[in-house]
Amino acid sequence: MLRMRLAGRRRQIRWFAGVCLVLGAGAVGLRAGDPLGIASGGRTGTVVVVSPEAGLPEVTDAVGERQRGRDPGGRRNAEWLAAVDLVTYVERMTGAAPPLVFTRDGIDAALAGPTPVILVGEEALAARPGWAARVRAGAKPDPVLRADVIGLHRDGTRVFVAGNHDEAHYYAVSALLHHWGCRWYMPTDFGECIPERPELTLGELDLVHAPPFEVRRYWLSWNASDDGAAAFRRRNFMNHDLVVPSGHALDAYTRELVPEGGTMFEVPVSEEATIRHVAAKTADAWIRGDDFSLGMEDGIYQSDSPRDRELKGLQYDKYFLQPSMTDCFMTLYNGVARTLGERHPGSRSKIGFLAYSNMTLPPVRVTRAEPPLVCYLAPIDIDPIHGMDDPRSPPRREYRDMVYGWSRVMDGRVVIYDYDQGMMVWRDLPNPSIQMLEQDFAHYRKAGVLGVDTESRGAIGTTFLNLHCRAQLLWDPSRKVKDMLAEFYPAFYGPAAGPMAAYWSAILNAWTTTLVTEHEHFVIPAIYTPELISTLRRHLQDAEAAMASRRRDAAPSDRDRKFLERLDFTRHSFAIIEAYAAMVAAAATRGDYAEAVRFGEQGLAAREALTAMNNTFTTYQRRHPKPGAGPGGMPEEGPAWWPGEVQQYRDLQTLVDGTRGRLVARLPLDWAFRRDPAGRGRDDGWGLLAPDLAYWHRQGATMTPEARKDHPPDQWEMVRTDLYLQAQGVRSPDSQSYSGDGWYTTEMELSADQVDAPIRLMFPGLFNECRLYVDGREVAHRAGYKPLWWHNDYRFEWDVDLTGRLHPGRQRITLLLRIPNHFGGLFRRPFLYSPVTDAGKPAPG
Repeated sequence: MLRMRLAGRRRQIRWFAGVCLVLGAGAVGLRAGDPLGIASGGRTGTVVVVSPEAGLPEVTDAVGERQRGRDPGGRRNAEWLAAVDLVTYVERMTGAAPPLVFTRDGIDAALAGPTPVILVGEEALAARPGWAARVRAGAKPDPVLRADVIGLHRDGTRVFVAGNHDEAHYYAVSALLHHWGCRWYMPTDFGECIPERPELTLGELDLVHAPPFEVRRYWLSWNASDDGAAAFRRRNFMNHDLVVPSGHALDAYTRELVPEGGTMFEVPVSEEATIRHVAAKTADAWIRGDDFSLGMEDGIYQSDSPRDRELKGLQYDKYFLQPSMTDCFMTLYNGVARTLGERHPGSRSKIGFLAYSNMTLPPVRVTRAEPPLVCYLAPIDIDPIHGMDDPRSPPRREYRDMVYGWSRVMDGRVVIYDYDQGMMVWRDLPNPSIQMLEQDFAHYRKAGVLGVDTESRGAIGTTFLNLHCRAQLLWDPSRKVKDMLAEFYPAFYGPAAGPMAAYWSAILNAWTTTLVTEHEHFVIPAIYTPELISTLRRHLQDAEAAMASRRRDAAPSDRDRKFLERLDFTRHSFAIIEAYAAMVAAAATRGDYAEAVRFGEQGLAAREALTAMNNTFTTYQRRHPKPGAGPGGMPEEGPAWWPGEVQQYRDLQTLVDGTRGRLVARLPLDWAFRRDPAGRGRDDGWGLLAPDLAYWHRQGATMTPEARKDHPPDQWEMVRTDLYLQAQGVRSPDSQSYSGDGWYTTEMELSADQVDAPIRLMFPGLFNECRLYVDGREVAHRAGYKPLWWHNDYRFEWDVDLTGRLHPGRQRITLLLRIPNHFGGLFRRPFLYSPVTDAGKPAPG
């Protein structure tokens, strides 16, 4: 960290005299259009100038030195940090640090001489009033929150770098450093790529740029490490504090209206009494001019008041399997804003809210939102993998229509509140989003939304380049991801750039071409297939070979140490991929839970190693890295989390190893399956009969997963029981997720000894409500399963007592499922087991 001390006037004058003697002649002879030398051969005559007021007030740091830009109340901190970083990174590139001048006499002396001067921030604007006016005129007109614009201009030996406000001054310096090839791909020094430039020059330069998005933000949830996050945001043109409160807040204003015996999700949302009540509760904030949130609470609203009942009837939300509450909420929000505006005119307050849960769909009856309202659109259960124009994903194309619909209603006052990582509960494998960003951000720009506010876990082992690419496209949506990647691989991996480009391209291609549209760790075996893992292993081996000589070097350079560290990061990341996929295959495909536990423990150990490298690499941390600074990462309690999944396999192992049960038989891996969208299989009788697989054997077995959407619903097909249905290509003809009834059936043969003891059928991974049949007789009904899959316990087990229901010989096992949305079917292979008593003997029949 560069530490700046105030320099005395006499010392500065002596210094400038020396600089003029050494470099004055070359600068005087500079012709228009000639490259301006900034530094060469480890020397520089360039001066960086920043306002004497920048970074004030000063504070005293821990070692007693006076520091600027550190006081949280400082209004020009970013301007100071911009100048300091400019000096720092010129030195990093060239080995020569330009002096930073910030006293009036020093500034006047610098500008009086012929040497190159880079003016930062307000000094640049003041020195060229005409140019400053042109810069300010380039800002987005009539912003809702704030308009940003930067200008970079060179006039002979003078370089002007500034924005239209304090934070924009930093963006301008960052743009100059980007121009010279500096990149910050991830937070902390790990993601910093600064080129070595023995000679640093600047050619013609005249740029005014205003990003189309006002909000360019991410925040860290789930106790993620914020190491390096603030600097990463600044250097990638992101803002952090530009928000309208929009979080879950409504209960604070409506709790008195909860019906007796009800919950906060049953308040009468759109009734006039509620509007008057909420307006009264928020009047003080409105009068003060404070922004505030009326965001719905985190759940599904189900009010049944007369007005709500009418408005709920306007549309049904298939994603949340409930009537849409959007018109109810928009009636409330418009009513509150209108009431407050009429009673207390002149307020500049903004009211934020979440379009979330069962109010994600745009309203039908409400066609215009009141001007103070700002919507944060949060599509929590809509495909996070594909772009809005991708034919593989009808849900994403539906989301595109939602974006345009909300923008029309809100007159553009929409912030996209999305999630990156895109998966709700994950396993620290790479989860890229960059494959869809260009499509989506182009639509966001066209729709005229305010920008994007991303809820991120950090977890660089998962998100990798996501945040960097997001930031660059939010700043300039015309950029191409392929161009960013072409810069990235050699800068980040050095000699291993080729194989690492192949490695990450294989991962990106797998995510780009996948059929799955879910946001949960169950998609992993559909994307990280054995073929992909084999490909990744080969590329990683090639990368290690490319770095072998540098790894043997007893004293590698700083650059080589970074390249090796990044390769180590990738190796630990691959160990997680490999172990997790092996764990799932052992448990779901082979039913070998002891082996699954071993692989799971290996994967968790690899994750420990990745976490130990850098706190930002995973969300998971055993303890906070800074004592007394609060909790560590996610506590990961229960079966939703990776340690809980491993524990689930430990528990399943006890059912087959004699501890709590003995394995009787694993059911077949492949079962026959038939779609029943009209729900006729039971009434018409075919659902409980032996399947006719003639069509499948004739032509269905050759269908690709992409083509299986066109498999005739009146014909049986074969599916695996270790992967849920959509991941195998079982979709509707329009490429939507299949919904409706579905029939699984198989046969098994048992001996008299096997059926003589108590016997149970364990489905260790099964979505949906279902009914179980043995030889056409119903033997069990799974009635307690909740239609929204994430409301269940994440073990997704169904343990059925079949004692006395089976017989020696062959019998048919049939499952009838009710599939309401995209997660459907079996995803771990079922097995029969016989419970044992505490003494280790079979339980009595």
